Amino acid sequence: MEPKLSSDLLRGHTDTIVLGSLMQTDRYGFEIYNRILERTGEAYELKETTLYSSYKRLEKEGYITSYWGDETRGARRKYYRITEKGRELYRQNILDWQFTQTILNDLLKGEE
Repeated sequence: MEPKLSSDLLRGHTDTIVLGSLMQTDRYGFEIYNRILERTGEAYELKETTLYSSYKRLEKEGYITSYWGDETRGARRKYYRITEKGRELYRQNILDWQFTQTILNDLLKGEE
């Protein structure tokens, strides 16, 4: 039997995925999209509309800020930067995920 990635299991974690992509450096929208594809070996693709909805929501709530890049070639890019509030949310979401994972692992273990 081949394992499959369930988008249902990942639903609700888009904001955390975006925040995690911004923990080390600012990134532009399409760069985040490509990074997700790369980090998952192209096993998981977030639709651009889902990502851009996440960017808007996170910015509105003060978890990220945005600014226009100063590209010398090509189209201008909108960059995103995580705020301290966003870093706190990311850390909390990771703790929540780890706790949820522990509970799920306990519940899904076969009876011994």
